[in-house]
Amino acid sequence: MEQRLTIITLGVEDLKMASEFYEKKFGWEKMKSSNEFISFFQLNGILLSLYPKGKLAEDATVSSKGSGFKGFTLAFNARTKEEVDELIDTLESKGVKIIKKPKTALWGGYSGYIADLDQNLWEIAFNPYLSLDENGNAIEE
Repeated sequence: MEQRLTIITLGVEDLKMASEFYEKKFGWEKMKSSNEFISFFQLNGILLSLYPKGKLAEDATVSSKGSGFKGFTLAFNARTKEEVDELIDTLESKGVKIIKKPKTALWGGYSGYIADLDQNLWEIAFNPYLSLDENGNAIEE
């Protein structure tokens, strides 16, 4: 199997509201292939898709019940600590739920956490040990 990731699909309670969250709060644009059943957002090299949680569970043949920490986070890596602060402040001004205000992390970086409408956690971080190219892709130097 090739070492790559193509799509991250988040199961959401309300597809319309979840799509609007990413469009209005993050300022992202849906792809033309989106429709009333699924939303796609082109990221740098991978897609983020939103799909009704019950339908996603049904497709995977698992229960859609469950609560609490989901066992994963999504991350947006900024180029500076100041960019982290600016992004968190902007998102907070748009009514996004702030889980943790940015601060120096145990691992040596600087990060904060926000939640989307389905309580998926997004880490907004500056990692001094990770290099980013001009498109925001993580690279090894």
